[in-house]
Amino acid sequence: MATVDKMPMLVEGYEKLQSDVRLLKSERPAIIDSIEEARAHGDLSENAEYHAAKERQGQVEAMISDIEDRLSRAVVIDPKTLSGDKAVFGATVHLLDENGKKIVYQIVGQTEADAKIGRISYSSPLGRALIGRSVGEDVEVTAPSGDKYYAIEKIEFI
Repeated sequence: MATVDKMPMLVEGYEKLQSDVRLLKSERPAIIDSIEEARAHGDLSENAEYHAAKERQGQVEAMISDIEDRLSRAVVIDPKTLSGDKAVFGATVHLLDENGKKIVYQIVGQTEADAKIGRISYSSPLGRALIGRSVGEDVEVTAPSGDKYYAIEKIEFI
């Protein structure tokens, strides 16, 4: 029997996936119309429009299936309901790097991660290193760009 891994995510991430699947499902009628129109052109073996429409249909259905799978495995977590002194999923962690630069990251799900806006995945090297750590602890992370060192200054649940 296979186990189904739950996927923690924030409310915004869950709502974005729901929006994405609705948008993809709304494409279905247009794709079907394209297939029917291309079919009307005759010989399907050399009909590029037909093959392109069928390929798009396959892509959309695969994306819908993937997103619906993620939604079915989602465990929605609201960081505001959490508390404690350890970094966990949803926590916003204030770090000080080895050069004294302050950095703030929120630990989020894989589909929500975007380091440019301060969101890192719980499964990223830094995310894994932070989980379970407390204020005042030092964290060493082995990243593709080399070893990095951080001190945890503050943990918030916002």
